[in-house]
Amino acid sequence: MKSTFWHFSYTVLTTFCLLGLTGASTIDHKDEDVELRIGVVQRFGQNPQFKLQLEPTSGDRLQLKFTYGNEEKTLVTQNPLQLETVMEPLPKLEVKEVVVLGTYRTFETAEDSAKNWRSQGIEVEIAQPERWQVWAKREVYNTPLLRRLLFQGVQAVGKNMAYMDTKILKQVPKVTWQVNGQRYSPNNLKITSNKNLIRVREGENLEKNRLYPGRMTLQPNAYGTYTLVNEVPLESYLRGVVPNEIGTTAPTAAVEAQTIIARTYALRNLRRFVTDNYQLCADTHCQVYYGLTGATPKTDKAIAATRSMVLTYNNQLVDALYSSTTGGVTAYFSDVWNGEDRPYLSPVVDAPTNLWNLSEQSLADESNFKKFIHQREGFNESTWNTFRWNKETALDDINQLLKRFLEIKNSPYAKFNTVEAMSVVKRSKSGRILELAVKTDIGVFTLEKDEIRSAFAAPRSTLFYIEPLNKGTVNLWGYAFIGGGLGHGVGLSQTGAQNLAKLGWSNAKILQFYYPGTQIKSLSNNIQF
Repeated sequence: MKSTFWHFSYTVLTTFCLLGLTGASTIDHKDEDVELRIGVVQRFGQNPQFKLQLEPTSGDRLQLKFTYGNEEKTLVTQNPLQLETVMEPLPKLEVKEVVVLGTYRTFETAEDSAKNWRSQGIEVEIAQPERWQVWAKREVYNTPLLRRLLFQGVQAVGKNMAYMDTKILKQVPKVTWQVNGQRYSPNNLKITSNKNLIRVREGENLEKNRLYPGRMTLQPNAYGTYTLVNEVPLESYLRGVVPNEIGTTAPTAAVEAQTIIARTYALRNLRRFVTDNYQLCADTHCQVYYGLTGATPKTDKAIAATRSMVLTYNNQLVDALYSSTTGGVTAYFSDVWNGEDRPYLSPVVDAPTNLWNLSEQSLADESNFKKFIHQREGFNESTWNTFRWNKETALDDINQLLKRFLEIKNSPYAKFNTVEAMSVVKRSKSGRILELAVKTDIGVFTLEKDEIRSAFAAPRSTLFYIEPLNKGTVNLWGYAFIGGGLGHGVGLSQTGAQNLAKLGWSNAKILQFYYPGTQIKSLSNNIQF
């Protein structure tokens, strides 16, 4: 569709180059132990009561490097370094403003949206102030006039989920700490130790306590706060991921499969936090990473046994998606997110034997789907409590959760009073809900794919059906959400892999099952990133 707005974008802003994967990280394929930058504390300063304390291990010291005035300063201390934030008044009011073009549950959905904006001549960046957002690129739309012209053009073509996020700042958080009786407060701080080990305590009472390998950097982010970044070698990073993702009691082959996938995932996703000048986070928006806290000899052995091994398809790193529990069938990429499907991510019945034929009994059919959901025996995940679930939710709770979700998305339907009815409009061949219609007192709207899980607390996946409940009254009381699985269901099932390993399957056979047509390879210059 051609419009005056898009014509404006191409002609007036011709000095701005259209970016693809701007700032995407590159690595030397020959270096097996790649250095990663992980945001372990992402928004320090958001809560002024929140504290950070960095400590050397026994017999070691911390080395601090920062700019103080115009001088590069280095300090050494064997004492704990406690970082606090104070609110510093600004000499004059400061306006911080971005054009938010969309708010999303996942990076994958935000990235597809960003791709669409770029294809229309709009330069964007992906941010995560809390939820994932697509912003008009700040260094391009860097004046109030440009931002308002862009926003007006977006509104003119019906993109009503976009909004101007304008904040008038009277004060900003400033990091402060004290060493040898002297107090300092620069924006950037590099922390190292002789043993390459740093203990981090965090929280209002420093209740969280984790030991991290490598180095630390405290740096500003895009939200007016700070991020504590752990600079860590890839194989050391995996020591903090594998036990926290699949656990320490899983069979060896499952742990090895998880390790190969976690390594592949990390290298494939280095672009996620380009806006904030690091690569990955330490929670479920990336992979759970707790440093060396929780590392065990068993998981370390799996990491060593698979060192440098990654999963590939046509000599490219695969999109190494995985989740806790599939509910009995894996999903296409496009069942959950917008964007192109990957040939190695397609529905697989999560069972060691062929107990359901998807080509003959498609789960897109509602009757087939309900029959499938009520089948419990013979699956890899049958004994897990997240395999099947039934959650009843009162209408008042549904209203409250849905309102909050719509408000975050800046949807005009956020002003509804009550949900009157809901129904599944469309399912995928893997049974995932693609469209869920919601009728309210002010109109009908449709929730799609992964946003369905954000809109309601009850479903643990999009593999479910709903039943209205009256509870013996005339009026609608609420809904039962009846389904299976935990997470998006794309790629490897962590619980399913454990069952296959118990049956004697190797890590290679497990990965081939969940990612058909892929190959395990060692990192080399032949593999495309």
